[in-house]
Amino acid sequence: MADTSSTIETLLRRNLHEVFGEHDSSKRRAAIEELYVEDVVFSDPHAHHVGRGALDEAVIGLHKMLPGYAFKEIGPAQTLTNAGRLAWSFGPAEDPQRVTGLDIIVTRGDRIAALYTFLDKPPA
Repeated sequence: MADTSSTIETLLRRNLHEVFGEHDSSKRRAAIEELYVEDVVFSDPHAHHVGRGALDEAVIGLHKMLPGYAFKEIGPAQTLTNAGRLAWSFGPAEDPQRVTGLDIIVTRGDRIAALYTFLDKPPA
């Protein structure tokens, strides 16, 4: 299936909500299998991960470090031929924008081959 704007937008949103926002491990692993290539590369300011299992472990670590936090999209997804970006916020109910950032994906076919997460610097 060729990459389309709609497919990339869907991948961005599902990545945020069904993978990084999902606390049920079996649902999250099923989404990872469906959304990512086997050798997916995930990089964020803290580490570089390769493979679906490493991605899942990174999400588990995030949930352990920041329990009760939730993701929210801020702004529309933007797409190119085989890439896209989505801005998001992450925080507890009382401060839903405690952390903000940007996910950039590169696709291979109709799956995510690379995910780069950038965190915004906190206000001075």
